Amino acid sequence: MKSSVSSPPIILLCILLLSTSLPLLQSSDLIQQICKKTPFYDLCVSSLTPQNPITDVKALASTITTLVLSNATDTLSYIQELIKQGADTQLQKPLANCAELYIPVVKYNLPQAIDALLRGQFGFTSYLLSDAGKQAKDCEKNFSGSDQSPLTERNKLVSNLCDVAVAILKLLQKG
Repeated sequence: MKSSVSSPPIILLCILLLSTSLPLLQSSDLIQQICKKTPFYDLCVSSLTPQNPITDVKALASTITTLVLSNATDTLSYIQELIKQGADTQLQKPLANCAELYIPVVKYNLPQAIDALLRGQFGFTSYLLSDAGKQAKDCEKNFSGSDQSPLTERNKLVSNLCDVAVAILKLLQKG
């Protein structure tokens, strides 16, 4: 007579799979709940969803702040590459001004924001992120109406990510 030994392991496997997917569901719910309270819901959700399971608001804030740094760093590298390649002479000065705006944001402000966030200094983190968003907007303003900015989408992304991060930090400050 053959015993049915395979049933318990299958049940255990199903329980294991369900229990490992629960944090993902909770993470997804948390992300959607928090992102509804930000100015750019779709950007917030798309930026945070592919990440590892996130179980608290501080982890969301940390993830989005790191993403701001990554995008600002990428934008600065792009600016420097355009300058190095000898972009149109009318674009050289605005690009140089943008580099001057992004360098302190990438090298000092955003790393300080991440450090302050880890120490629970949400107000200071929010201030630094707001400033980073302002610098991205100021970069865009460097291009006059006749000059087409090669940075519009990048500046907008950095600025919008900063707005999302600041909204999440405000939630943290409220407790």
